[in-house]
Amino acid sequence: MNSLSDDELDRYARHLVLREVGGRGQALLRAANVAVIGAGGLGSPCLLYLAAAGVGRLTVIDDDDVALSNLQRQVLFTTADVGQPKAATAAAHLAALNPHVTVSARPVRLDAANARTLLSGHSHAADGCDSFATRLAVADAAQALAIPLVSGAVGPFDGQVATFRGHEPDLPCYRCLVGAAVDRDGLSCADTGVIGALTGVIGAMMALEVIREITGFGESLAGRLLLYDAMGARMRTVRLPKDPACPGCGLA
Repeated sequence: MNSLSDDELDRYARHLVLREVGGRGQALLRAANVAVIGAGGLGSPCLLYLAAAGVGRLTVIDDDDVALSNLQRQVLFTTADVGQPKAATAAAHLAALNPHVTVSARPVRLDAANARTLLSGHSHAADGCDSFATRLAVADAAQALAIPLVSGAVGPFDGQVATFRGHEPDLPCYRCLVGAAVDRDGLSCADTGVIGALTGVIGAMMALEVIREITGFGESLAGRLLLYDAMGARMRTVRLPKDPACPGCGLA
């Protein structure tokens, strides 16, 4: 791997002094190519921290425009961005944050028909979208392409994060957790509300888990689900078994 430039040595100094990351881990981050599905409440902080960390290539997949109601939690955008396409606007802000990162905007809605094409060539994926249909399309494509997937979700005052590597023999995929879940009316963020800072907590955790998968520090969340309760300020993890009858695991 190429050595880091003087600017990168200064920018990533706090990573480089970590024995668990160091120059090798920073080089791995620079070589990574991460797709982030959704630039909303979860995707915004996730993208910011991945760009700040020096992930070499980021792809932002989102077909929406910035709305004023987004700004309570989607910290990647400003008031001046209202009405602008999220993917391109996110790419511009991320490039301004870290010019060493190459950011590609994909202003399309990911679905079962295009998911494999959109995710092909990426080393990792992070999904923070708000639709089971999209989540399952992402999960199936990641499974088929053998791409580690970090998934985050939030309710009004609770959130969860997990890493899925169901292409590995003993680890579950996303469908092992949710099966063939479908979206239900009245349960969107617009319907139920969400405390804004919670999306920052979960989105930052997603970025941390992507960085963990890339650099290999600590213990992976693969095979576990991290649950955060903002009402009680409590956090716990539970084991996720691989479902031997899971149709998703058969895609690998």
